[in-house]
Amino acid sequence: MTGAELEIMHVVWGMEQATVRDVYETLRERRKVAYTSVMTVLKILEQKGHLKKKQENRAYVYRPARPRAQVVQSMVRDFVDRVFQGAAKPLLVHLVEDARLSPQDVAEIRRLLRKAQ
Repeated sequence: MTGAELEIMHVVWGMEQATVRDVYETLRERRKVAYTSVMTVLKILEQKGHLKKKQENRAYVYRPARPRAQVVQSMVRDFVDRVFQGAAKPLLVHLVEDARLSPQDVAEIRRLLRKAQ
């Protein structure tokens, strides 16, 4: 999924359902974007199976085809496979060494590791 596709998916997940205009207005609050670009990306996401659409009155309403957690899990799995040859440990080591984890994050990871054992 491209950055633009993911950005639009976040908008649709947040709204649970959205028209092209809804997504366009939300993105426009953050940056300049063309209405036709939003429409094109929504169509691509629907073709890829990430969104479902149905016509309500004169507009199409888009809904996520899968829950956010399921999509994120799939994307993380794909990332680990491509970048770390399927091994999660190098990713975790990188994240810990990069120091972007708060003490609360570290405590939560410890709790999850104990639970997994």
